[in-house]
Amino acid sequence: MLGEGAEGLDYAPYPGPLGQRIYDSVSKEAWQKWLAHQTILINEYRLTPIEPDARKFLETEMEKFFFGGGATVPDEFVAPE
Repeated sequence: MLGEGAEGLDYAPYPGPLGQRIYDSVSKEAWQKWLAHQTILINEYRLTPIEPDARKFLETEMEKFFFGGGATVPDEFVAPE
């Protein structure tokens, strides 16, 4: 996700080893795409990010988004036209 010429992140955007892995290999543009996707997940699944189960779900989806072939898109989600 950090292609040649892509601007890298200024800092690790998430704590721990996953945050470091993202910092090392994800571009600012890709991170912005994740933030948009995360917003969809929070809204569609009505997550409360301060709850441990919600944070774990989002962390798993983040890892899939960047390193596992894509994250889940809620069945109910309809992209705006």
